[in-house]
Order: sequence, then C-alpha cells, then structure tokens
Amino acid sequence: MAISLTAVVLLTTVVLMLSVELAAGYTFSSRLIHGFSDEAVSFWASKGKSMTWPNRESVEHMRLLLSNDWKRQRLKLGSQKQLLFPSEGSETHFYGNDLSWLHYVWIDIGTPNASFLVALDAGSDLLWLPCNCVQCAPLSSSNYSMLDKDLNEYSPARSSSSKHLSCSHRLCELGPNCRSPKEHCPYTVNYYSENTSSSGFLFEDQLHLTSVGGHEHQVSVLAPIVIGCGSKQSGNYLSGAAPDGVMGLGPGEISVPSLLAKSGFVPHSFSLCFGKSNSGTIFFGDKGPENQRRSSFVSLDGNYNTYVVEVQHYCVGGTCPKQSGFQALVDSGSSFTFLPSEIFTKVVTEFEEQMNATRLSIEDFPCCYKASSQGLLNIPSMKLLLAANQSFVIQNPMFTISSGQGDNFYCVGLLPIEGMIGIIGQNFMEGYQLVFDWENMKLGWSRSKCQDIGGTAKVSPTPPPSGLTSNPLPTTEQQRNPGGHAVAPAIAGKATPKPSAASLLAVSWHYTMSSLLFSLVVWLLYLI
Repeated sequence: MAISLTAVVLLTTVVLMLSVELAAGYTFSSRLIHGFSDEAVSFWASKGKSMTWPNRESVEHMRLLLSNDWKRQRLKLGSQKQLLFPSEGSETHFYGNDLSWLHYVWIDIGTPNASFLVALDAGSDLLWLPCNCVQCAPLSSSNYSMLDKDLNEYSPARSSSSKHLSCSHRLCELGPNCRSPKEHCPYTVNYYSENTSSSGFLFEDQLHLTSVGGHEHQVSVLAPIVIGCGSKQSGNYLSGAAPDGVMGLGPGEISVPSLLAKSGFVPHSFSLCFGKSNSGTIFFGDKGPENQRRSSFVSLDGNYNTYVVEVQHYCVGGTCPKQSGFQALVDSGSSFTFLPSEIFTKVVTEFEEQMNATRLSIEDFPCCYKASSQGLLNIPSMKLLLAANQSFVIQNPMFTISSGQGDNFYCVGLLPIEGMIGIIGQNFMEGYQLVFDWENMKLGWSRSKCQDIGGTAKVSPTPPPSGLTSNPLPTTEQQRNPGGHAVAPAIAGKATPKPSAASLLAVSWHYTMSSLLFSLVVWLLYLI
C-alpha cells in the first residue's frame, strides 16, 4: 500500500550528514533526526517541553505520519497555483450605505453548513459571527433593503463539527485570565471605530471552500478554522455595519489566511479585488501576476503584525507636497482613506488649488464640491508613491453625494486622523487586485476587472478516509515557530554579525553557520 510505504520510509529515516566547507577551513556537520523518534522526545524534554507521541507501528502513529504527509502534499499543491475561495463563490458584494460601505462575501460554516454574509477586514484577525445573541444587530432582511434573504445566527450546538476552544489552547489570547485551563476560551475584539467591539467565546469548526487550479477541477475543501461566537456586539456593529459577522484577514495566527497556510492548503497569501460594479473577488493562496507592482510590508513600532506599507509621497496632479510621507495600514475594513492630520491639510489644499472650485463640507466629509450644470471638470489625478518608487495610482478619488433636492456633490474620499499612521481604505483600492503576500512580506497590486471564477455551483465535499478526522487544526507543536517567537517569515534570520576586522570574519561565519544548521535541525523537526 502507498500509505504504508510512506510511513515505513519516514520511520526508517536515519542520519543525513550535512557539511559546509568554509574559506577559513572549518567543517561543520549536523545530524537530522526524525520528528517522532526517541531522540526527538529527549531533545524536547531537555528544553523543558513534555512531548507524547503514539507507540511506533500503532494505528495512531501511522495516522499521525499520514496526516503530516497530507500536509506536505497540500503544500506542494499550493505551489501549482491552487486557489481557494468560499464554497458560495469567490464574488464579493458591496451594498453602499445600506451596509456601511463595506465589502462582503457569503461563506458556509459547520455541519450541516449554514451561510453567513461577513464583512472583509484586512485590519483585524478574528472571524466572528453573531451567536447565542445577547446583544446583536437585527438579522431579518426587512432591516436591509438590498438583501433578499434573512441573515443567520451561528449555533455551535447545531453543528456536529463544532467544539469549544479551551483556555489552554495556544490561540486563546485571554487564556491567562481564565480560572482553569479547561474553561471555554473567551475573546474580546475592539475596533478602530469608537466603542465598536465584539465579544463571546471561541470555537473550532469547518469553513467550506472550493479549490481550483493546478491540474484539478473544482474540488470541495473543508478547512478547520477558529470562530468567535459573538454573543455581544457594540457600536457600529449594532447600526448597520457587519450585522452577520466579520472575517478578519490579518496576518495573525488566528486569522483564516494564517490557519489555511498552517494547515498546508495554500501559501500564506490572499488577494482582494474591488471592482467598479459593486462586486469583486477574494482568493486564498493567490500570489498575483508576475508583472504586478510590489512594495514591502514594514514594521509598526518594531512589530510585524499587520499590513503596513511606507508611503514616501502623496501626489495630487503633478505635485507631491514636501514631507507628505507616512506609514499606512492597508485595510479593507475601512470604507474610506485616512491621512495624518498635517499631511491631510497639505493634500487637501493642493487638491483645492487644482480643482479651481469652491470647497464645501458635507456631513463628515470636509472636501466636497458642488457639480455645475456642465458637470465637475478638471479633477486632478492622485497617487501614492510607495517605497522603491512604486506608484499606486488612485483610480477614483471622489464619490457622489446626493442632497435629495436635485443637487449632487463630489467629495474626496479622504479624512484626517490623529497620529502619523494613515489608512489606505477600500475606496482607494477600487479597480485593483491587491495581493497580501505575508509569505514574502509584500503588497502587490495590478489593475483588474475582478473576474469571478467561483460561480455559484456547489461541489459536494469529499469525506475523509475512514477513521480519520477531516483536516484538524494544526496542533500546538505544528503552530509553534521554531524559535518560539512570532517572527515574520521574510524577517527571521536577517540579523548578521558585524566583524570589525578580517580576522573576525571566520569566527562570525563559524557562529552564523552553526546557528543556521542548528535552526535547520529544529525547523525540520517542526515541519516533520
């Protein structure tokens, strides 16, 4: 049997010697040991970690080996440009002011599956749904003029694949506050909008996805994810924004893109495309076209935990105001774009001079212009110059507001924000396919018509082999980074010694190579 052969090959893995001959004459070697061997158990025990694995040649041991085989095979499939998208289709939806100017996607959760219309938010990590509601937004379609069916409330009790996340789980952020590690893990997420939050308890369940690409036709995939059972919402979540939940797309370990990557389905990357026809697409594992523009993600206060880029200049027409650079969070959960107050003033002043029209303030927007009978002319172009001189042209910097009395106003989708961190919101993403490639720490963008390849046809999920669970969440050990720290993949290992003389160079190489070889051993233990 092919499965038995794979297991035997892994179990009979012996010593592989690596040697590196350096110019200084040093030779280094390192033994690679199997991740489930007695030596591995002793290694982790020496580090103060108690590891328990099934007895060799037992059914449980074979299952563990097989599950890791499947993970590696899924990673290989990901390199064949395999994409994942929600089983309801890859199309995203925009409902304007009816649902607070956010973009949404229909997803299926649980067994049997239930459908939810979740807002797409690259500025947060958790996927939460209204659940066991104490304080939630209304879910009846009668409250939302653009919806033709009622929204759902998630019920863990009605999903046979649902189970609660304990306080001892690594993904339980509030675990230290629990009275017992066996308690149900609570969560609270506070958002940028004032007094806006969601709170409840965390569960594990299955997200229904469809795979396409490589050499396959569309195939149904059941992916293990973490869900916030949001029993209590506040602020904007009670007044029209995301009544049926939020899908956090950030790079944090608990987000859907991160868990899909950890489970080996696709690379840690996804794309969002917001078209001009109030629809768009979302694809997990998407790396974007080769000819797309790219700019690196940068740290925020020394941490790589969100999608932040360096904006070197903000340009209006052919003019780029001096000292108009800033860092910006790329956030699909923000309807509009925010600039640090000082930069906002410079940009708006430049915009007004080039418009040659009288500026008005309409509601919350300070930069609006009344349309003349001939229409508003000479709208200047706008663009951001990101790091490495990468140009991000704003396709549609303005939107229209109707007064209800026959007058139309054109407003710039910009607002001021305190501090020096701006936000590139979804209004400035329109007309682009944006790729959030956390694996390579790059933001990519290219013009796109946002073609939906998902359709609405459903594919029946393929059941797992008898006796095996369907793609469980990565174990605590599988989720742990080799060094024990949450380090962005492209950043780890970049620190190098700085010898002050040639005589120290060999010593530095000695130290560096020894460290790299040791890290390789530990990394392979983690991967296997």
